[in-house]
Amino acid sequence: MSAFKKLVEHSQTIDRFNHLAAICGWDQAAMMPAGGNQARSEAMAQLSVHIHALQTQPQLADWFSDAETESLTQEQTASLRELKRQWQQANVLPEDLVQAKSLAGSKCEHAWRTQRGENDWKGFEKNWAEVVKLSQEEAQIRANATGLTPYDAMLDIYEPGTNSASLDTLFNDVKTWLPNLINQAIDKQNSETFVEPSGTFSPAKQKELGLEVMKLLQFDFNHGRLDESVHPFCGGVPQDIRLTTRYEESEFVQSLMGIVHETGHGRYEQGLPKHLAGTPAGHARSMGIHESQSLFFEMQVGRSDEFISHLARLSGKHFTDSNPAIFETSNFQKLYTRVKKDFIRVDADELTYPAHVILRYEIERDLINGNIRHTDVPELWDNKMQAYLGLSTKGNYTNGCMQDIHWTDGAFGYFPSYTLGAMYAAQFMAAMKKTVDVESAIRSQDLTPIFTWLSDHIWSKGSLLTTDELVKQATGETLNASFFKDHLRSRYL
Repeated sequence: MSAFKKLVEHSQTIDRFNHLAAICGWDQAAMMPAGGNQARSEAMAQLSVHIHALQTQPQLADWFSDAETESLTQEQTASLRELKRQWQQANVLPEDLVQAKSLAGSKCEHAWRTQRGENDWKGFEKNWAEVVKLSQEEAQIRANATGLTPYDAMLDIYEPGTNSASLDTLFNDVKTWLPNLINQAIDKQNSETFVEPSGTFSPAKQKELGLEVMKLLQFDFNHGRLDESVHPFCGGVPQDIRLTTRYEESEFVQSLMGIVHETGHGRYEQGLPKHLAGTPAGHARSMGIHESQSLFFEMQVGRSDEFISHLARLSGKHFTDSNPAIFETSNFQKLYTRVKKDFIRVDADELTYPAHVILRYEIERDLINGNIRHTDVPELWDNKMQAYLGLSTKGNYTNGCMQDIHWTDGAFGYFPSYTLGAMYAAQFMAAMKKTVDVESAIRSQDLTPIFTWLSDHIWSKGSLLTTDELVKQATGETLNASFFKDHLRSRYL
């Protein structure tokens, strides 16, 4: 058996254990009774140690050395690159750190579910201190191995080839034009009248509505399902995708668009190349590309006039006891394009969202690089919220620095993916419109031409191409943030 084939089979073995870890993680967030957390955390930590041991077995070095001398196809060469990248990332970490970080993250995240609602920063900080310490330790180990800064070494896990210097340039430019654009949009909308949802919208009916919208978006329910969790997410594996959302009885607007967002993640996973399943080349290219798909669904398609007309009609069908004026298409268009400076990232509108991301990026960059302490975060958060959105979170940890799940388990380096994703999504849409009549496809309720383009240019490529190669092949150029700026100006001004 060739060395390359040995590596592929070994990767597929690892992937099966990752499959189990993903489903255990989904269950922990969506179904598991609170009392099961300690035992589940210990089991998942042990599983992470086992996976790490498989990823770092001594014979792999020889297999990689031999495989690099073999005659491989272009696809196999790309697969080998991704296999080696995954091996190198795992190989630098000691087993005890992998286990300790898994345990600390599970403990912190589980307690956070209650602590956030109780505004309990002191309780949260005690658990989070250990997560931060272990994450900084991991970042330094990765930095020593790669020659990158600690934060860039963590960023490379989620965004291969991206660094904080390029992000600083990108985000500093956004900060020069975004505040004025937000204010202009708010001023423009001040004269508009609209009917806000009022009354009670049962979670059961919200779920029925969400499932119907997922069918419109051609989600494959034979290989996935929708459930509830404290924080919406897309988990599982391509063959078994687990989407979650959360419901508020007082309104349905956020939950519905959250489902559209997570469906974008799910469709990408379901569309990844099946012949590469179980190998890194068959995985998503990066979290920025992953977020580009969820934000393509949510922002580019989901907030288009044509799609909103479907949402309005379907919502009116499910909530027959509510004021019919809510479900007028023009009213829905105003609801889903409303710009408001607010505290919560996951509920933020398309225009203010980048400010939430840039705030988090700047804090986590300085935290992981050791320039600030974790106890500085609440004050820094308040300062940046006031600077970027004119809001104070002083003493309000629930709606401030405790609102996200990402930092509870040490996912530092993830947040930039959201705004990178929004930029990629705008660029993909501009390219798609050159060959696809997007508005007609959405209006007809058959979105197949849109999904065919995404499959051909994004989903089917997996990680065979670098991010820059993927974007250039799909659009003719690498990331160009002007498409995002033009999209926002067109939609909101």
